[in-house]
Amino acid sequence: MSYSQLVITVIIIAGLCSLSSQQQPTSSDTVKCPLDFNVLRKLAQGSRPSNTSSEPCRLILQGLHLVQSDYLLRTNSFLPPSSSSESCWNDYQNLVNLYQNSFDIRKNCGFETQWISQGCENITTRSDYENKNSNTTLSNVVRACNQTLQIDGAACATCTTSISALLPADVNKGEQVVGNVSDCTAFRFIYAAAFANSFGPTDRGTAGCMFSVTFDSSKSKKKQRKITLISVFSSIGLLILVVVGFGWFWWVTRKKKQLEKIKRQKEITTKWSSLNSSALDSITCSTNLIKFSFDEIQEATKNFSRSNIIGKGGYGNVYKGVLPDGTEVALKRFKNCSDAGDVDFAHEVEVIASVRHVNLVALRGYCIATTNFEGHQRIIVCELMKNGSLHDHLFGSDEKKLSWPIRQKIALGTARGLAYLHYGAQPTIIHRDIKGSNILLDDDFEPKVADFGLAKFAPEGATHVSTRVAGTMGFVAPEYALYGQLTERSDVYSFGVVLLEILSGKKALLELEEDHHTLLADWAWSLVRTGRPLDVVEEGVPELGPPEIMEKYVLLAVLCSHPQLYARPTMDEVVKILESHLPVPTIPERSIPITADIDDIERSVGSINSVHLSTYSGYQPYIDNSAPSTPKL
Repeated sequence: MSYSQLVITVIIIAGLCSLSSQQQPTSSDTVKCPLDFNVLRKLAQGSRPSNTSSEPCRLILQGLHLVQSDYLLRTNSFLPPSSSSESCWNDYQNLVNLYQNSFDIRKNCGFETQWISQGCENITTRSDYENKNSNTTLSNVVRACNQTLQIDGAACATCTTSISALLPADVNKGEQVVGNVSDCTAFRFIYAAAFANSFGPTDRGTAGCMFSVTFDSSKSKKKQRKITLISVFSSIGLLILVVVGFGWFWWVTRKKKQLEKIKRQKEITTKWSSLNSSALDSITCSTNLIKFSFDEIQEATKNFSRSNIIGKGGYGNVYKGVLPDGTEVALKRFKNCSDAGDVDFAHEVEVIASVRHVNLVALRGYCIATTNFEGHQRIIVCELMKNGSLHDHLFGSDEKKLSWPIRQKIALGTARGLAYLHYGAQPTIIHRDIKGSNILLDDDFEPKVADFGLAKFAPEGATHVSTRVAGTMGFVAPEYALYGQLTERSDVYSFGVVLLEILSGKKALLELEEDHHTLLADWAWSLVRTGRPLDVVEEGVPELGPPEIMEKYVLLAVLCSHPQLYARPTMDEVVKILESHLPVPTIPERSIPITADIDDIERSVGSINSVHLSTYSGYQPYIDNSAPSTPKL
């Protein structure tokens, strides 16, 4: 169990204990309810549901759907175990009694006990539901719903319209569903509230828009308005006093002008530092991240022991740590920090916390501190991948080679993670440093893309020209290395190089002879264009697959690492090709590599009109008249 899951479990248990005086005794074989009905209590915060007098059963049903959405977000499961049905209804009844005593949920609304654990079309998990919908439909829902929602706002209308496209549709076509309280239509909103909106189902805007769960907070609004008016008038009065006093002080103490200037500069510095701190603290408010103390970090890493270092980079070291609950984590400690470095650190935390995908490394929390001996500390805490990185398994000391099924799994998982960054995250995120050491592997060799420290947010449809090229030699796309032109297809190029490493077992930068290097992408292309794509595959790979499948992977890797940007597919297209029987598109002709010898150039010029390669995808020389002119490399 992760640290965050442990905290949630403790909160649920504490909430249930607070209601124990009102609970009815249950049989010894009843399982405690995993649903957290306290999220409804927290939403109310002293207010009352605004529509309890009309259609109370509908309000109770919508509240149950909200709690199920919270459960789905925490566990990836739509429904609680059937053995917990009785305890779940009892927990819900106890909460309802606080607002409307003597109203029996099941008796008055006709709900049967087992319905709470019965769903729609045998859908029980998040993956079950997503398999019934296309990636395009899911992405459209995220694009429409990942914003602040109000029940009467245009954003809510756009969101609910997009949700209507989700499958499966109501099996009874609008008729009342008999047999459970979670029909197919409800599953749409339970899923969207959990994963399409970053604020989650417990946000008041999300609860009102997707579940029509609203609260009467007129008293609190009046109180807030009164406090606001008092604050405004107090501020105006204080401002007048400050202006008058400053004017008097300026004319009376003209000789102290320089001293006052220094004082104002200190005030500005203090204010800027306060703003940075507020920006970092606000990250915790908008996410489920844990803010660790520096003492907790020191204890977890044994005071940053050298024996706990598991990685190094330009930013600093990565340490292995153990939290108090026994959970092993990775801690990334930034070096040479200062007050001015808070902006970069806030960006690092914001990028990692904004995404959530099975093939992306999850962020658990962070630490900001300033000590007399250690100075300014900026640390992020991520899940630990015990299987190390892809680079370790391909080029490390382990003599056991990865099998072909595992290599396929790593390639597909990495592609899915990048596709999510490009099309699932809002706004688009460009990683900029895709390489084997940034692809970590869990116990089942499921890949997780890591290190978003160089990531850059990309507004939709924008093409970036970066003044600072970031990345690793051999993996950086030519247009980015030469001109600073950064797009999603720059990541596609890096993925193509990583895929070639997976297939060939060779590094991105090959040393053919002493002081003579070539790109792995150019080497692979030379084999493909001469009709030998299978020669790219490493010898001795266990459990080799069918030749046509391996050839397909080689051709896709060569296409992704094509030097001309327009020739590369998108990551969405890459995932579709890897997941299906779709063929690899025609590979365009390439320009002569910069590292080519004069003999290679003469052979290429003499044979370019005569070479014709017929492979799995059918290579043909390619000319795109509509594409912009791209300088030859």
